Amino acid sequence: MSALFRVQRDALLGLQKLIIGGKPFFDEVPAGQCIFFSNHTSHLDTTGLLAALPAPVRNRTRPVAGADYWDASALRRYVAKRLLNVVMIDRGKGGPDSLAPLAAALDEGHSLIVFPEGTRLQADLPGPFKSGLYHLTRERPGLALVPVYQENLHRALPKGAPFPLPLLCRSHFGKPIYNNLGETKHDFLARAHAGVCQLASTF
Repeated sequence: MSALFRVQRDALLGLQKLIIGGKPFFDEVPAGQCIFFSNHTSHLDTTGLLAALPAPVRNRTRPVAGADYWDASALRRYVAKRLLNVVMIDRGKGGPDSLAPLAAALDEGHSLIVFPEGTRLQADLPGPFKSGLYHLTRERPGLALVPVYQENLHRALPKGAPFPLPLLCRSHFGKPIYNNLGETKHDFLARAHAGVCQLASTF
């Protein structure tokens, strides 16, 4: 990312923090490559999580988002590709091919932000996780997976609202978990889901 786009990105994130806060809480500050996985309730989730990260971590982290939304207009495309360095995925494709862009970004050394629910839900706790996080990491047992719970963002920008409301939002980053070899998909996803839900109880 060029210096110009980085300045624009940080200005956008700073504006969001000014309006809705976004104070981060870290059980353990991420030190290396990782995947942040979070509940998903608002279009502000991606920028909220990025804004909460320390600058060195933010600069090597790429959000994952659906091309159907972020590629739908020139403005969204500019924000996604130029400012946020989003990894675009085709949510309608499914299967291993849909994970190929994410695997390529990991192979290049980037960290990722993913929302395992796959869609926004207006609820305090996350819905069931889809299997993408498991399949993406089952052959990467050393990759840290950091659970994140973002509070109040669905109230700050509910579906259909044109502008965010000035409500206090916070992000809680938990200790990393790992995709243990031999663990079933069901058990892994249940453990990852519980990791995010446990963070919700701290607020």
